[in-house]
Amino acid sequence: MRIVIINGEVTPPETAAISVYDRGFLYGDSVFETIRTYGARPFALGEHLARLERSAERVFIPLTVSRATLAAELEQGLALCQNDESFVRVMLTRGTGPLGLDPDLAEKPNRVVLVEPFVPPPAEAYEQGIEAIVVHAARAADATPAAGAKVANYLTSLLAIREARRRGAVEAIIVDARGSVLEGTTSNVFLVKDGELVTPPETAGILAGITRAYVLRAAADVGVKTALRDVRESELFAADELFISSTLREVLPVVRLEGRAIATGRPGVITGRLHGAFRKYVAGVG
Repeated sequence: MRIVIINGEVTPPETAAISVYDRGFLYGDSVFETIRTYGARPFALGEHLARLERSAERVFIPLTVSRATLAAELEQGLALCQNDESFVRVMLTRGTGPLGLDPDLAEKPNRVVLVEPFVPPPAEAYEQGIEAIVVHAARAADATPAAGAKVANYLTSLLAIREARRRGAVEAIIVDARGSVLEGTTSNVFLVKDGELVTPPETAGILAGITRAYVLRAAADVGVKTALRDVRESELFAADELFISSTLREVLPVVRLEGRAIATGRPGVITGRLHGAFRKYVAGVG
C-alpha cells in the first residue's frame, strides 16, 4: 500500500497534489531523505531526520516543524500502510510563490511524506555483483554552500543512470573534472586495496551517507583498516574489491566497471564481511 501525507494531512496517492507554483516543482528547490524499514520499523530514523535538517539549513529552507513532528507523520504513514516493509521519502520544499528565482518570493515551506512498499534488489545482485559505468560530470550543488546537502535537483544523476541503463549497467560512478571519484547516482563508493577500505571524504562534497557511516563502523568492528581520502578514477579499475552503499541497497558489490572485471570479477571477501557486519546493526530494529 502507498500513502501520502502533505503538511500533516493524509491523502490517497491518486489524489495527492501540490501547487504547480511550488518551488520544488519549478526549480528543484527542495531537500529530502529516503528511509527504509526492517521488520516494519524505520532504520536510523534519527540520523536521517538530522541530515534532513542539515540539508535544509545549507539551502536556507526553514524547518517549520520539529523532528518529532516529522517522525510522527512518518510513523503514521507506516501504520496506515501496514506493508511488510516500506521505504519513505520525506521532502521539504521552499514553498509556493510567484515565478522568480528570488527565494524570498516563497511562502511557507511544504513538507511531503511518501510511503511506498519496499522491494529489495534481487539476491543475485549480491551473490554475483553488478556492473557500473563511469560518468564525468559536475553536479548542481558542487562548489556551493549546498555541497553535501541532499537536494532534489538530480538531473546529473538522472542522465548518468540513463546512460548506465543504455549500456547494460545498473549504476554510474560520478567522477569530477579533476579525475576524483565522488559517488554513485544514489550511492556512496568504496574500494578495497591490499586489505584497506578506501572511500572519498565528506570534504569532497559527497553526501554523508547514513549507510556509509554504518559501513565505516562495521569496518572497525571486523578489524578492517580504513582511509578517507581522494580516490582517483584509475584506482577503481585497480581495486581488489569495489562496492556501493545506500539505504535501499545496503552494501552491493560492483564486479565490472566500464565492461572490465574488477579483480576476479566476483564479489570480494571483505565486502561480504562488511555487509554481514552491517546487517547486525539492522537485525534489532524490528
